[in-house]
Amino acid sequence: MSSVTAVRVVLPTPLRVLAAIPTAEVTLEVDGAGAVTQRAVLAALEARYPALVGTVRDQATGRRRPFVRFFACQEDLSHEPPDDPLPAAVAAGAEPFVVLGAIAGG
Repeated sequence: MSSVTAVRVVLPTPLRVLAAIPTAEVTLEVDGAGAVTQRAVLAALEARYPALVGTVRDQATGRRRPFVRFFACQEDLSHEPPDDPLPAAVAAGAEPFVVLGAIAGG
C-alpha cells in the first residue's frame, strides 16, 4: 500500500514562466511510503512539470544546479544530502519547500 503526501513548493518566477505555472506555490503529491526528501519532491516536481527537467538539478547526476538553493523552515538545505528527510512541517504541508535562484554579480 502506497501513501501519498501533499507537499507545498514555492518556485521563482523564471521557473514558473518556463513551466507555465500561474502561481508562486504548487502542491505536489509525493510518495510518502518513506521519508519525504529533496529527491522525492524534485522528482514529483519534474514529473508534473516536464519543462523543469534539468533546470533545478542536473539530469545525469541528479545534483542541484549551482545557482539553485533550497530552503525550508527558514533553513538553507541546499547542501544537505538529497535523501535526508525534510523537516516534519514540510512533510505535513504546514511549511513550503522553497526553490530559489541564487544571484551572483560582480
